[in-house]
Amino acid sequence: MGAGPGDPDLITIKGVKAIKNADVIVYDRLVNKELLEYAKPNVELIYCGKMPDRHTIPQHGINEILVKHALKGKVVARLKGGDPSIFGRVGEEAEHCAEYGVPFEIVPGITSGIAATSYAGIPLTHRDFSSSCAFVTGHKRTDEIRKDIQWDKLATSVDTLVFYMGVGNIKMIREQLILHGRSSKTPVALVRWGTTEEQETLVGTLENIVAKVEEAQFRSPAIIVVGEVVTMREKIAWFKEKSRPMLNLT
Repeated sequence: MGAGPGDPDLITIKGVKAIKNADVIVYDRLVNKELLEYAKPNVELIYCGKMPDRHTIPQHGINEILVKHALKGKVVARLKGGDPSIFGRVGEEAEHCAEYGVPFEIVPGITSGIAATSYAGIPLTHRDFSSSCAFVTGHKRTDEIRKDIQWDKLATSVDTLVFYMGVGNIKMIREQLILHGRSSKTPVALVRWGTTEEQETLVGTLENIVAKVEEAQFRSPAIIVVGEVVTMREKIAWFKEKSRPMLNLT
């Protein structure tokens, strides 16, 4: 189930019901801990958060945890930040449950690519700027299986590009987009800790965004938005990073 992007108010009603009904909750790093307050007093909490450079529990271990507790007759809530179907490995985990005959249900959540951009005042589509949008992983697999991005097709065929887990690879992303035809003047925004009080937004262009990221020491968790819709932020940024000054280094 999806926990949403950080603001606890953005979880679905169905998601809250699932938390309340769970005997075991297996949750990720980006899940707002306030959501765990909906759980039963005797619930078993299992943390399996993943940092960019290390995993508390490897993916195969998480798969086994879900099945092990379910086969004991427990109701298990797999609580994932954002939406489980957008780079959330729900396919792998649900597939493992299916192999062992464990019944399951998938509860969607609001993904950070939609929510964080909205809170930053960046609509992913706009009649004047964007009629298409793509969600792209900015993180390469570390195992033997490769699924490379087709940069030659992606760079200019989609108006708005949203990269997840890409801050560490921002230089490569910039280079590939420009190499394959995207203008170096294309606006770019990075939104960190989207929808929370810690939200920060950094704005630039493909030409200068790498230098700005380095100057600001901008780190994950953050999403990257590439496209003309970024310019809308100047007019409709409503959240305004209420608790701290904005990191707009244009």
